[in-house]
Amino acid sequence: MFGFDSAEIAIIAVLALVFIGPKELPKVMRTVGYWVGRVRGMARHFTSGIEDMVRQAELEEMEKKWREENERIMQLHPPDAHYPEPGKPEEMPPLAEVAEPTLPFDERQPGDELPPEERPLP
Repeated sequence: MFGFDSAEIAIIAVLALVFIGPKELPKVMRTVGYWVGRVRGMARHFTSGIEDMVRQAELEEMEKKWREENERIMQLHPPDAHYPEPGKPEEMPPLAEVAEPTLPFDERQPGDELPPEERPLP
């Protein structure tokens, strides 16, 4: 407690007993305990206030990141764009209009242009 050893606390207790006296010592100890409790309460209140400010700053930072990500997504997928509903084939474009996927670095094999049933087995 506050860096005091038990020997130092015993010396302080003996000095308090000598200088304050046995009659007034309980009243003084009660007053000291009251003020120590008040100081601890103020320190706890101060600490919780600091923690609340840090939490608020973290929340604001997360909201800022969320807004930036939301704006990026909205630019990629604008709300007025028409996207076909899944499961409705009449709105899907015909397969001839769909661009053929390309493999990276032009890694196509000779059998890739053939339908799956005509491709040679590996």
